[in-house]
Amino acid sequence: MWLLPVSDSDSKASLVRDVRSKDFVTETISQNRKAQYRMYSRKLAARISLFTLRIRITDKESQMKTAIACFSLSLLVLFSIPAMADEPNSTKRLVLIAGRPSHPPRMHEFNAGVQLLQKCLKDVPALKVDVNLNGWPEDEQVLEAADAIIFYMDGGGRHEIVQQNGERLKLVEQWLAKGKSIGFMHYGVEVIPKQAGEEFKRWIGGHYENMFSCNPIWEPNFLKFPEHAITRGVKPFQIKDEWYFNMRFISDLPGNQRETVDEMKFQPILVATPDDAVRNGPYVYPKGPYPHIQENKGRAEAMMWVVERPDGGRGLGFTGGHFHDNWGNDDYRKVVLNACLWLAGVEVPDSGVASQVSKADLDAHLDPKKQR
Repeated sequence: MWLLPVSDSDSKASLVRDVRSKDFVTETISQNRKAQYRMYSRKLAARISLFTLRIRITDKESQMKTAIACFSLSLLVLFSIPAMADEPNSTKRLVLIAGRPSHPPRMHEFNAGVQLLQKCLKDVPALKVDVNLNGWPEDEQVLEAADAIIFYMDGGGRHEIVQQNGERLKLVEQWLAKGKSIGFMHYGVEVIPKQAGEEFKRWIGGHYENMFSCNPIWEPNFLKFPEHAITRGVKPFQIKDEWYFNMRFISDLPGNQRETVDEMKFQPILVATPDDAVRNGPYVYPKGPYPHIQENKGRAEAMMWVVERPDGGRGLGFTGGHFHDNWGNDDYRKVVLNACLWLAGVEVPDSGVASQVSKADLDAHLDPKKQR
């Protein structure tokens, strides 16, 4: 409690008054509403002033000292609390949204995947990570309050983001206009162009387009990384996954080098070169091969990329994430954990996000699925 003594030790004061608990400040002040800060600070100052009128002190000198002290405190509260409104909230909030179960066991384990990532991020300072399982959250306020949102789910025509006759797209547009950041992983990067292609280009710089992009299972060797916060501490690695490539990027960029388009800064993170056998197929679906994929033989392809949008927000695309057990690879996992921090606006450590994953961790929270 905050106690306001109404006189000095020699006074004959008959009252020591509780001004208010600290919760008056911390609970009634709404984040990002400076007007409310000022309103409540004035109320608190008025309460302090009112208390001086209710004080019964027989010593006039002490009464004068107390009145001056109360008045000074009221001024301090009045001017210091609005200043607090200008201080940024140091804790960032990231929401990981998992899609509904699909595919055979240990593939597309979205629910288990986001919970594993949350566990790996639990000790990161200044970051709060929430997860939402099995699709779009019932309470959309969890998204409204987020600094960054990552969707790890199935996409295409049944993508969660295009449901409700476009209402969800409109909601996301409103959130991103406020500078929020957004990311999509694996199948979540695929949308039907006429449904959300232009939105994805604005939000994250591109998307998977059926029969333009391709989805072979292959083992790229990631040898070199750009100088970027997301690559801190990441060592070269090679791992088999359903790595999509040949995305439909903004302005038809090839996506394998840094570019700036209409004030959007585009940066590839994971880049590797498919050999001719990969380009010749088969792909997962459709089997292919596609002539335009074959014609680009020798070209490096981006499988993780990020953007910095003109509105101040950030975007992320990651095409891996098909095989759940890949989260056990330290560098594969680290580059995604680093991306989570960067997307949310949290400083990435010099050596990247440190984490350990056991077999038990990988086996936790798996969806019950039948073998196919």
